[in-house]
Amino acid sequence: MNIGVEDDIESVLHVAREVSVFKIPPLKTNEGHRAGEWGDLAQPLWKGRLRILEKSSGVSILFEDGTTVFAKADYDPANPSVEAVLDSSRYFVVRIEDNGRKAYIGMGFIERTDSFDFSVALQDHTKRWRASQNSSEPIEGEDKDKPSPHIPAGPKKDFSLKEGQTFSIAIPGKKKAATETSTDLFGTSSASSVSGASGGGVPLLPPPPSSGTRRR
Repeated sequence: MNIGVEDDIESVLHVAREVSVFKIPPLKTNEGHRAGEWGDLAQPLWKGRLRILEKSSGVSILFEDGTTVFAKADYDPANPSVEAVLDSSRYFVVRIEDNGRKAYIGMGFIERTDSFDFSVALQDHTKRWRASQNSSEPIEGEDKDKPSPHIPAGPKKDFSLKEGQTFSIAIPGKKKAATETSTDLFGTSSASSVSGASGGGVPLLPPPPSSGTRRR
């Protein structure tokens, strides 16, 4: 046992119990591959299990039959090795590389749900890979104190009320109150609000009786 040597942790991203592998003809046009051009799809070249494995070194797609690996394709999100065909959602073309040599094989699932899960597993890995590529360190030559471009620039506005300032709110269906000025016994002017024709205002009370008047 080697102490201090960390084992490469292996994670299984997806398992498909049965897939079919086909020998495909060379691509004739740049439009893409079509499963309908692969011949008799009921007679595949190979059948077995598919696993997507993730290690620290990357992700691999394995075509296995028991303990035997039929084919292996490394999956790089920057240069994907899997391509969907144009005429079906259950078939794909996989690029296999070995010592600089490239080969293309066709792959098919029995159920559409299996092909959907296969695609989602690769998409999730691609999202994690893209997130890991976005470094939080500032780019050389850029000011780290520069505000985020998502935040609008410009001075902040002060919407608070200053001393002595008031504001009014117009309520629909209500008439504006008329302001009247009256003078009290001390000669001081004051403003009172009286409602309009609706009669909703408070009437002015008569002055109190003088102290020389007797009450009965």
